[in-house]
Amino acid sequence: MIKLKYPVAVEGKYDKIRLSSIITSPVFTTDGFGIFKDESKTRFFSKLCNSGKLIILTDSDRGGELIRKRLKSIAPGAQTINLYIPRIKGKEKRKKTPSKQGYLGVEGMDEKVLTELFTRAGLVDDGCERKPFLDRARLYSLGLMGKSDSSEKRKRLSLKLGIYEELSTSSFLESVNLLCSEEEFTLAYEALKEP
Repeated sequence: MIKLKYPVAVEGKYDKIRLSSIITSPVFTTDGFGIFKDESKTRFFSKLCNSGKLIILTDSDRGGELIRKRLKSIAPGAQTINLYIPRIKGKEKRKKTPSKQGYLGVEGMDEKVLTELFTRAGLVDDGCERKPFLDRARLYSLGLMGKSDSSEKRKRLSLKLGIYEELSTSSFLESVNLLCSEEEFTLAYEALKEP
């Protein structure tokens, strides 16, 4: 079991069960899109977000992105840390069929993958801080931001890196810094140039 520096927000109870078997930190559920409908849940997360940092770990799909945006919108200016699980094809054990997009969600992630995700992000309470290797200036210099084809390049690079490809520029930046090493990023970027 690992201890994280901050509490974690996840989509549902099975995500919470999965994380609770790995971490000792508090895990709170948004009940999927319940965060949009339940006023008391909205107030709770607003207060939680504003009381300190909150780790947001939702599935790497459209629904997960909507929930992330909702959490940010109910507590503007709050310090949230977005973690992105890798895109791995598969199906959760408890489900009869795969998700619409065919990727595993948080509940389907291997313990090793989740542990590495928290460790790489510098969120394990061990006193070590990990500095991001990628910033907006570097994104711009690589043509991944500010150019007419930047969005398409980011999507192609996301696919090579195994991360959700429909991310905003800011979310792409956070995701890459959390999920990839600088070497992995460089190799994937160089592969984009190959015919």
